[in-house]
Amino acid sequence: MTGIDRPDTPYLGVPSGGAAAPAGTRCRVEVDDSSAVVRLSGVLDPAAADTVRDALLARLCDRPGPIVADVTRLRVDEPPGRSVFAQVRREVADWPAADLLLCDPAVSGAGRADTAFAGVPAWPTLDGALAALAATPLAAVLTVDLPPTVEAARQARELVATGCRNWGMPALTEPAQIAVTEMVNNVVVHARTVMNVRLAPYDNTLQLSVRDHSPRWPTFAGVSPPTRAGGRGLLLIDTMARRWGTSVVPDGKVIWCVLHPDDEARAFG
Repeated sequence: MTGIDRPDTPYLGVPSGGAAAPAGTRCRVEVDDSSAVVRLSGVLDPAAADTVRDALLARLCDRPGPIVADVTRLRVDEPPGRSVFAQVRREVADWPAADLLLCDPAVSGAGRADTAFAGVPAWPTLDGALAALAATPLAAVLTVDLPPTVEAARQARELVATGCRNWGMPALTEPAQIAVTEMVNNVVVHARTVMNVRLAPYDNTLQLSVRDHSPRWPTFAGVSPPTRAGGRGLLLIDTMARRWGTSVVPDGKVIWCVLHPDDEARAFG
């Protein structure tokens, strides 16, 4: 288990559950590498919010599927601190199979969002939150780590073909392969770091993401000849995807997109 501390800060606010944190308590983030639980303790003030955001996003990058933030021992002294959990949840809403749940003893019932950290579903016990997380079909997530080489795009396309076949999404195979090719090639040409490709079904859509380790923003290279494999620019993703975007994460970024079969039927029909 690893931890991150913030400098000493006085306790000024109202507890969200459990005993009050004393003055001088640091905000500490503990990541359990063997599970989906991230434990937070101490005082969450605006100065610590960025640390908490980065820690949660890093964990969501590293581990496929939702995570649980246990805020049983966390105190919040100002409203900006409370909003960080809802911000993280909105940020990852279109990442493959990603979500953020809370364990907050102050919540009045399972799965409720009437916690001090409004907008995030919470459970009063860790067992309840983990049971909800276990209901997520993690088997419906495919992921692979790839080096920044010319072979990476081919391997990513094969992963997409496997996913679309397994999940009964044949109409999305071609557009998703085009999209993932552009995402991967952008990493190969511009970021030049190792990358993680991840995909998962969500309702009747397909979610794709590519995470790299460069702060360099995605590059739009424009349109190149259709006979060229890749290199046609991320503008193709804008054409193929219902939604797409880039999330800044610790040590890099995540480029993601969501494809819907109705969109592709119009585009390729």
